[in-house]
Amino acid sequence: MGYRSRRFATDLNMKIGKATVVRTAISTSDAHSITVRGRDLSKELIGRIGFADYFHLLVTGEMPSPAASAVLNATLVAIAEHGLVPSVQASRMTLAAAPDALQGAVAAGILGCGSVILGASETAGRMFVEVDQRAGSGGDLAAAAETVVRAWREKGQPVPGYGHPLHKARDARVDALFGVAEANGVRGRFVAIAEAVEAVLPAVLGRDLKLNVSAAIPAVLLDVGYPVTALKGVPILARTAGLIAHLNEELQQGIGFALSYQATREVVYDGPPAASGG
Repeated sequence: MGYRSRRFATDLNMKIGKATVVRTAISTSDAHSITVRGRDLSKELIGRIGFADYFHLLVTGEMPSPAASAVLNATLVAIAEHGLVPSVQASRMTLAAAPDALQGAVAAGILGCGSVILGASETAGRMFVEVDQRAGSGGDLAAAAETVVRAWREKGQPVPGYGHPLHKARDARVDALFGVAEANGVRGRFVAIAEAVEAVLPAVLGRDLKLNVSAAIPAVLLDVGYPVTALKGVPILARTAGLIAHLNEELQQGIGFALSYQATREVVYDGPPAASGG
């Protein structure tokens, strides 16, 4: 154990991280007002801005431009609902078992937001940033994209945001999101990077994988200056809305136990048989 580790183990007053004073630039309040990102909540925000713009303000500290607002709203709409995916099934089965715990059922669904479901947007965004940095100003995006994709594959990492089990051609949501960016004059470098990656995949992977929505979302958001560190939050926020819709339906028309029964009917036991003779 190194010196730094020993200090953490022995000094009970040490705090993880560098901060010694608790600070936040997000909000404060007193007896007469609530301030959020430098704006009076009651006088400047409530009834004056939409929720997506408020989300942007909370995350970045700035009101979005009209183009950024349009793009963010479009991405939230694009990813809010995705059918009975595993996270939704977990959420509905949780509510079926505990109908008084809506918050627990939402949490069950959100906990399923990992690298395969919803988390691919953040990973794709980080890959695009890597391509951007490698290409530099005025560099060859195609060459940078191929170098980065090959490096990812050599490390055994999948290429996030490309290919889809259902949409073999380009996911229709991709062109819809790129169209919103185009209409608002912000279809820029990161969309070009996303398309450059798509173009090199046949040579690198031997398969023609097309963009899916998980790559389109970070491409358009990065083009309007959305922070890469908060990319995962966009599909999580969007899917929360979809989960609430599914859970409201579950309360009216419950299928949570039916989903469980189907799993029980389909399961095949491949373990050892019970010992004979009791």
